[in-house]
Amino acid sequence: MENRIYDAAIVGGGIAGYTAALALKNFKTDFLWAGTVPFGEKLRKAERVKNFPSFTGSGAELAELLERQRSAEEIPFLKAKIDGIYAGENFLLTSGKDTFTARSVILATGVETSAAKGARGYLGRGVSYCAVCDGSLYRGKTVVCELSSAAYEEEAEYLAGIARRVYALCRYRGAKFRAENIVAEEGEIAEIVGSDRVGGVLTKDGKTIEADGVFFLKDSAPPDVLVGGLAAEGGHVKVDRNMSTAIKGLFAAGDVTGRPYQYIKAAGEGLVAAYAVHEYIVHEKDFA
Repeated sequence: MENRIYDAAIVGGGIAGYTAALALKNFKTDFLWAGTVPFGEKLRKAERVKNFPSFTGSGAELAELLERQRSAEEIPFLKAKIDGIYAGENFLLTSGKDTFTARSVILATGVETSAAKGARGYLGRGVSYCAVCDGSLYRGKTVVCELSSAAYEEEAEYLAGIARRVYALCRYRGAKFRAENIVAEEGEIAEIVGSDRVGGVLTKDGKTIEADGVFFLKDSAPPDVLVGGLAAEGGHVKVDRNMSTAIKGLFAAGDVTGRPYQYIKAAGEGLVAAYAVHEYIVHEKDFA
């Protein structure tokens, strides 16, 4: 494999990466699709998917349908964590001691949503990162939301229109809310607690808040941990309408490019990125 040069490498196993892989397969492009799990752990643990056309059900059910399609279309998937992407005449991708080479790259890694202890373990069992997607599950209940900036106050207000009470922990000063059922203070979640489902949170200043659900409404982790020299905006990869980045031959799609963090948005961007890669590889069109 070390002497093989792929036309394209897709980094990230989520919806954006899969849609790109599906399109590139139809283009008969020689590609590598790599990630930790096909369609993403976030999708597989989602309690309910409400915003994907023609589908109603859990994330696990949607993942099963996608897996049937992947199998039927014979879309290859490499279970590997890409830990470095280096631009040059071609792109060098590293995964531990393994290396891969590709003429182009589609970055579809998503975003790191929380560092709170226990957050990953409660995905699909009370932890969410999208108020609009999952807010309706907590009608008449109590939720905690952690906000990284005032940009997400609107989502907290949205939750307040559904839940009985919203505890807003703000990682900034001067938060302002209109809803009377929002209890706001500066703070940050240290740990999620509960049994089978979320039971509450422990804050970094030692407080305990009982709650039925927790929402992380926060900025993404910087993607330059993978690729140096990327232009970023608001913590996300900056792209144009062709999903091309500031680095020639490097494209990005899905949550890594910014909000909204929605599966349908990720799918659309994955398709656009695949078309751009096809133009770049076959017709030598320069998007940089």
